[in-house]
Amino acid sequence: MIHLLLPFALAAVLAGSGVYGVLARRNAVLMLVGVELILASASLILVTMSTTLPDDAAAGQILTIFVITLAAAEVTLALGIILAAFRLRGHIDLTERLDDDAAHAPVDDRTDGRVTS
Repeated sequence: MIHLLLPFALAAVLAGSGVYGVLARRNAVLMLVGVELILASASLILVTMSTTLPDDAAAGQILTIFVITLAAAEVTLALGIILAAFRLRGHIDLTERLDDDAAHAPVDDRTDGRVTS
């Protein structure tokens, strides 16, 4: 049987890498990879604990499959949003202010409500 320190150490490394990826990166796709690393570390802890505790229902492994399913749905939705933002803005840099795009928007300078560019 494997010692419990090894999976927990690996989960800590995965979580640390994920947190670094979320905090240090400006690219939305790389931030999404960081979030997925954090979810993988949580899943590793769930599987490790479910194998060590006497549980006939295997709740940790079932919950891990549920987490993987939710992560797949999250990636699909997030990549769709990122792709739409890339098509709209031309980049996916999340640190740029959203007000910069509003400065280049068409201005309503007439009193009748029509928009001109």
